Amino acid sequence: MTHLRKIMLEELHRRNYAQTTIDCYVRTVEHFSRYFQRSPEQLGPQHIREYQAALFKKWKLAPNTVNQRLAALRFCYIQTLKRAWSLAETPYPKKVLKLPIILSQDEVARLINSALTPFHRIVLMTLYATGVRRAELARLKISDIDSQRNGHPHPRGQGTPGS
Repeated sequence: MTHLRKIMLEELHRRNYAQTTIDCYVRTVEHFSRYFQRSPEQLGPQHIREYQAALFKKWKLAPNTVNQRLAALRFCYIQTLKRAWSLAETPYPKKVLKLPIILSQDEVARLINSALTPFHRIVLMTLYATGVRRAELARLKISDIDSQRNGHPHPRGQGTPGS
C-alpha cells in the first residue's frame, strides 16, 4: 500500500465515510494515477481538467458519475494532499435528475413471483412493501421488526420497544 493511499484511507475512515464511497474514491484516484502514469502528488489542475474531459469523451460517463469522480479527486487533493482546489478551474457538470421508474402492479407481482427461493421472495416483498434501500435491508435485524405494526420496521430514530 502506498503512503498516499494509506493517508487517504485514514482520512476517509476518520470522517466515517461509507465503505462503498471509500471503495469508489480509492478506485477513482488509482484510475486517475494510472491514466497519467504518475502519482497524484505529481499531477495538478491541468491534469484534472484533462481527466474530466476524458471521463465524458473517452469513457462516456454520465454527469452524475463524473461529479462523483471529481468529488473523489477533490477529497484526495484537499484532505489527503492538503492542496487547494479551485471550483473555477474544475467546474462540476450540471446534475441530471432522473425520475424513478414506477412498476405496475402486474410488473411487481411478476418480479416477486420470479424469485428462485422463498428467501429471495421475502427480500423482494420487504423491499417493495417498506421502501427501504437495499443496504438498509441487508443490515435489518429481527429486533428491528415491530410485530405490533404488522411487520413494518421501526421509524428511524426510534428503538425497539423495551430497549
